[in-house]
Amino acid sequence: MNWTVYILKCSDGKFYTGFTNNLQRRLIEHREGKSFSTSYRLPFELVTYIVFSDRQKAYAFEKYLKSGSGIAFRNKRLI
Repeated sequence: MNWTVYILKCSDGKFYTGFTNNLQRRLIEHREGKSFSTSYRLPFELVTYIVFSDRQKAYAFEKYLKSGSGIAFRNKRLI
């Protein structure tokens, strides 16, 4: 099973970072307003995604991207 870390740019210009094992399903959930964190910031754009074969590595990368240095890395290298 693959795990995906993804970054969305929301209508307010802010970014949302998440991870999932089914990116298509998760994007549909976001579009339908089923995710509290993005439901009031629709529409959004998928900026990038990174696929991992290891769940723990994907989770750790998502957590890193939400940290101060991870945000700097995201802004410089991923968006």
